[in-house]
Amino acid sequence: MIVICGAGIIGLSIARELVRSGADDIVILEKEKELGLHASGRNSSVLHAGIYYTPDSLKAKFCLKGNLMMREYCGEKGIPVHETGKVIVAKKEEELGTLNELYNRAKKNGAEVRLIDSEELQEREPYARTVEKALFSPLTAVVDARKVLSALEKELTNTGKVHIVRGTEVLGVKGSRAVRTTGGEFTFETFINSAGAYADRIAHFFDIGRKYTIIPFKGTYRKLRKEKSHLVRGNIYPVPDIRNPFLGVHFTKSHNGEVYIGPTAIPAFGRENYGIIRGIDREAPSILLKNLVLFFKNKKFRNVALTEPSKYFKNKFYRDIAPMVRDLEPGDIVTSPKVGIRPQLVDWDTKELVMDFLVLKDSNSVHILNAISPAFTSAFAFAEFIVSQYVINKEVRHAL
Repeated sequence: MIVICGAGIIGLSIARELVRSGADDIVILEKEKELGLHASGRNSSVLHAGIYYTPDSLKAKFCLKGNLMMREYCGEKGIPVHETGKVIVAKKEEELGTLNELYNRAKKNGAEVRLIDSEELQEREPYARTVEKALFSPLTAVVDARKVLSALEKELTNTGKVHIVRGTEVLGVKGSRAVRTTGGEFTFETFINSAGAYADRIAHFFDIGRKYTIIPFKGTYRKLRKEKSHLVRGNIYPVPDIRNPFLGVHFTKSHNGEVYIGPTAIPAFGRENYGIIRGIDREAPSILLKNLVLFFKNKKFRNVALTEPSKYFKNKFYRDIAPMVRDLEPGDIVTSPKVGIRPQLVDWDTKELVMDFLVLKDSNSVHILNAISPAFTSAFAFAEFIVSQYVINKEVRHAL
């Protein structure tokens, strides 16, 4: 039996690829009673197009391919793909160098992008503003992430080869072939850890990846008033600080026509700290201590910690986004209940934020760490890689 921990987009995609490869006895353990309660159901639902990522990284390899595969899947399942496109705009002249770097990275990654002038920007996003030029990505799109999860769940269940066990949390390992859970013990030939925000904890149960730890960042959103939704046609992104893995607060017109603005990247005090207090648990002191260590040891983290929390306040939030869109007034921005947690992996030996997906393996377990953006976009292509390179091999072929 193959046991997968976590029924988010990565776990479901891996299960789908395993079935396509011939596996017929797969159990997915999900600690929640519903799917999509965390990152996979709380993301922006944007299909990214391979722009930001260092060439030859896993993100670069699988983002664009995953985009195309997700489009095809949505077409098969009747899930709308909103062809919004995306523009990345410069707020100030000093960002033009980074904009050019993004263009070069995108080209090396095989992405379809163009540098456009202000005149063409106005044709594509009439209210967007930039300094001199912008980067246009036609393959960036928006889908309904929850509909994708639902379609995958239905597809997997209908095969009769995959059993999703809800409300079951992994508590530890028993020997080399079993995990202890709140629902009893599960034996396995192969164990795949796709536990998202808890992936480091699960890996540590197997004594794998001890130098890695997850630090949660809270992504809060606001919205445009419905009457001002015409200010944004698709996606308007800022030039990010490419030294960190965050893309900056941006505008996204969702599948239902609402324009969301976010997410922030505020250090959180819990892996499920979606509210001010809600989601803060007994791990909070440990997370706070780690944040303090990073604050003093890592200049890039310190910059995030000093600038992002102020975006809780509407005036600061407005000042951050105002240079990107014309005719935007503070009163056009309203609150939104949408919030997510980015489980950011940190290499504790170097105190550096890990920029890429990370896969670790022992004889009978595979651990997927740092499955953050663009994990949703990359999921199908990444699952192919995981199954072909880490599961379907001579060590564990008998598990199939």
